[in-house]
Amino acid sequence: MNDIRNAVEVAKRCKAKWMTVVPGHLDLRINKDYQTAHVVESLKRAAEILEPHGLIMVLEPLNFRNHPGLFLTDISQAYLICKAVNSPSCKILYDIYHSQIQHGNLIPNIDAAWDETAYFQIGDNPGRNEPTTGEINYQNIFRHIYAKGYTGILGMEHGNSKPDKEGELAVINAYKKVDGF
Repeated sequence: MNDIRNAVEVAKRCKAKWMTVVPGHLDLRINKDYQTAHVVESLKRAAEILEPHGLIMVLEPLNFRNHPGLFLTDISQAYLICKAVNSPSCKILYDIYHSQIQHGNLIPNIDAAWDETAYFQIGDNPGRNEPTTGEINYQNIFRHIYAKGYTGILGMEHGNSKPDKEGELAVINAYKKVDGF
C-alpha cells in the first residue's frame, strides 16, 4: 500500500487520472479462486487510498502469447474483479489488441464489460501496429464505442508498421481512415 500512496503523489505531479495495474503472475501453487480473492482484497485497500483523490487504477488483462503466466488475462476476469472491488477507483483498461488475441468477439465483449471500462488502448493484430495493418476492424469498433457515448482517450499503444516519417504518416492516415465516419 506504500507504493499506492507514493503513486498518488506522482499522479498529482503528472496530473494523471489513471494508473495501470497488472496483478502479477499466476501462482500455480494456489487455487485461482483463492488468488482472485487475495487480489480483490488488495485492490479494495488500494481503492480506499485512491478514491479521495479521484484516481483510477485500470486493470489491464494481458494476452497469453506475449505475456505467458500472468494472473490477469481476460476482460471477463477483470470485470469480475472490478465488480467485487466495487469502487470508482478500480476499472478496466480495455486493450483491444490483447482482447483480440485472448478471445476475439470484440464488440460483444466491449458491451459486456462496458460499465467497468474506463479506458481503451489500440493496437492491431498481428504485429501490434497502427489500425489497418491487421485483422481488427477499428472503424466498426470506434463507431460502436462512440455510439455508446465514450468520449475518453484512446491510448495508442502500438508501434509503427513503417520506419521514420513514412511510418508516422502511415499512423496518421490509418487513424483518419478508421475514425472518419
